[in-house]
Amino acid sequence: MTIGIELGRTNTGAGGMMDLEELLATRLLVQGNSGSGKSHLLRRLMEQSAPWVQQAVIDPEGDFTSLADRFGHLVIDAAAHAEEAMAAAGDRVRRHRVSVVLNLEGLETDRQLRHAAAFLGGLFDAERDHWTPMLVVVDEAQLFAPAAGGDTTDDARRASLSAMTDLMCRGRKRGLAGIIATQRLAKLAKNVAAEASNFLMGRTFLDIDMARAADLLGMERRQAEQFRDLQRGHFIGLGPALSRRPLAIRIGAVETESRGSGPSLTPLPQTAPEEARELILAAPGPVAPRPARRAPPAPPQDILAQLAQASANARPATTRVAEPEPSPEEVAEREARTRAILHDMLAEPDAAFRPIGVLYQDLLVRLRIHAVPGKPPELPSFRRMLAVARAGVPPEAANDPGWPEAAARADSLPEDTQGVFLLLAHAARQGLPCPSDAAIARAYGSRSAGRARRLLGWIEEQGLIVTRPAAGGRRVVALVGLAWETAPGDPAAA
Repeated sequence: MTIGIELGRTNTGAGGMMDLEELLATRLLVQGNSGSGKSHLLRRLMEQSAPWVQQAVIDPEGDFTSLADRFGHLVIDAAAHAEEAMAAAGDRVRRHRVSVVLNLEGLETDRQLRHAAAFLGGLFDAERDHWTPMLVVVDEAQLFAPAAGGDTTDDARRASLSAMTDLMCRGRKRGLAGIIATQRLAKLAKNVAAEASNFLMGRTFLDIDMARAADLLGMERRQAEQFRDLQRGHFIGLGPALSRRPLAIRIGAVETESRGSGPSLTPLPQTAPEEARELILAAPGPVAPRPARRAPPAPPQDILAQLAQASANARPATTRVAEPEPSPEEVAEREARTRAILHDMLAEPDAAFRPIGVLYQDLLVRLRIHAVPGKPPELPSFRRMLAVARAGVPPEAANDPGWPEAAARADSLPEDTQGVFLLLAHAARQGLPCPSDAAIARAYGSRSAGRARRLLGWIEEQGLIVTRPAAGGRRVVALVGLAWETAPGDPAAA
C-alpha cells in the first residue's frame, strides 16, 4: 500500500499526489520568490503527512508554530536555550520520536545558524537504534546553506553549511529526509540543492533562477518564461515522488494559519492637517530615563527540565502538603481506570492513528475529567500502555504464567513496535489465527499494509519470531524460544 499525500489539484482537476515513502528516500527542493506560496506548500505537506511520519521544522521566522495546536508538535524557542542544548534536543527528538518546530525567531542571524547546525547535528548523530523515518523541513534554506559568504561569521556559516550538507547528502541512511525551500536557487549552495530528486518550482522572475529551474525540471530554456506567469500557490513539480514529467499543481487549502502573512490594506485615519502638524512636528518632551535592563538568566541546558519548570511556575503558589504514599491497591485501581479510559479513547474512529502527543494530551484531560487520583503516567509509560492497548491484548493475559517472558522480550524492541510483538504473542499463546496485515498495521498506528509486512520482517530479523507460509496463501507466526505458534491466518483479511 502506497501512502499518497494530496498536495492539491492539477490542471485537469485530478489530485496532485506525492508518494510519501518515495519522498523519504529522494528528498525535495522547493523554489519560489517571496509571495509565491512556498510556506503554504510546506504547511500543506506537513499537515497531510503529520499522521504518518515524524517531522522537524527549522523555522527562522516562527511561521509554523501553529502546527502545535492542531497536530501536537513541540515548539522549541531557540532564543531561550544555549547552543549545546540544541544538540541534546535533537538527539532526544529522535529517541522519543516527537515532532518539533525549532523556532529561531528573535535570534540574530549568526546565532540562528549556530543553533540550527547544533540541532541538525543532534538529529544526524543519533544512535542507530533511533534511525526511524523523519521529515526535516528547512524554510529559507539559503540562510543555512548559502552559496557565498555574507554578513555572518565564517565559523557559523561553515557549521550550518556542514549540517545542511550532511542532511541532504548522508541523511537518507539515517532516516532523515530533507525538504528545503528557498527564494533563489542562485543563493543556495549547489552541493545541497543537487541532492534533491524532487522539485516544486513556483513563481520566479530572475533569468538565472528561471534557467536553473528549467534545467532541474528537464525543460527547454525557451519554456523557462512560464515561471514568471505562475500564480500564487501554483507550482510545477517533477520527481520520483511526484511525476515523471513536469506537472502543474495548484496547492490545496491548509488547516492551520501562518504568522507570516503580509499585512492587509487598512484605511488611513482622518487627521486634519493642523492636527497632523502638531502630532509630527511638536517639540519633543523630556526623555524619560530607561529602566535598567536586567541581565537575562542563564539558559538551562535541559529543554525538558525547562518545560517542567515553566509548567510548575505557571501554577499558583500553594503550601505543599506531603501526600501519603498510595497503597498497592490504590495504584492498581488507578492503573486499571487509566487503561479503561485509554481503551475508550482508542474505540473512537481513527483514534489509533492520531499522533502520540495528541493522544497523550487527550488522556491527561480525560483523567482530570474522571477525577482519577494520583500522578498521571509519564510519556514513556504512556507509550507502553498505548502499544498494549493498540494490540488489543486483554488484561487477563497478564495472569498467564508464560506472559512475563513474552513481555520481557517485547521490552527489547522500540516502544512503537512492542504492541505488534504482543499482538503476535497473544495470538500464538491462544492458538488464534495469525493477525492480518491490517491488524498489525493498526497495532503499529498505521494504515499501511506494506509497512506492516516490512515491520513483520524486521521483527523476524531480530530473531524473535519466525514466519512460514501455510496452505491457501495463509501465514503462521511462531515465537522463537517460547514454542508458541499461531494458527494459519489470511494476511489480506480485513
